[in-house]
Amino acid sequence: MYTYLHNNRCSKSREWLKLMEMMWKKYVLREYLTNSLNIEELNDLQEKLWMRAIEFTRTWEKEFKQAWLTEESTDSEILKAMSVYPKLMERPIVSTEKWATIWRPIENISNFINKH
Repeated sequence: MYTYLHNNRCSKSREWLKLMEMMWKKYVLREYLTNSLNIEELNDLQEKLWMRAIEFTRTWEKEFKQAWLTEESTDSEILKAMSVYPKLMERPIVSTEKWATIWRPIENISNFINKH
């Protein structure tokens, strides 16, 4: 089962959602802007992504500065801010119980689906 972290305002996220539906993959849709991830869920997601928090953070968003974050901020600081400002999380993200990937660029999609 896949979990699709979705932002309906994002055209790429909507495009990838259509792709999921065309592939007949079973998934749980989570609109993370209205149902944000808590710290524990964000830590789990970070482990599944195998990356530092800054690597899946939208650093150009105004909320990044509002949270007093910098490129040198710790993972803990970033994930805490992400729980308050879910818009900071890169999108779209698809995960399973063991793995997660950001569905950009498109190569990430085929690699992820072929593995899972």
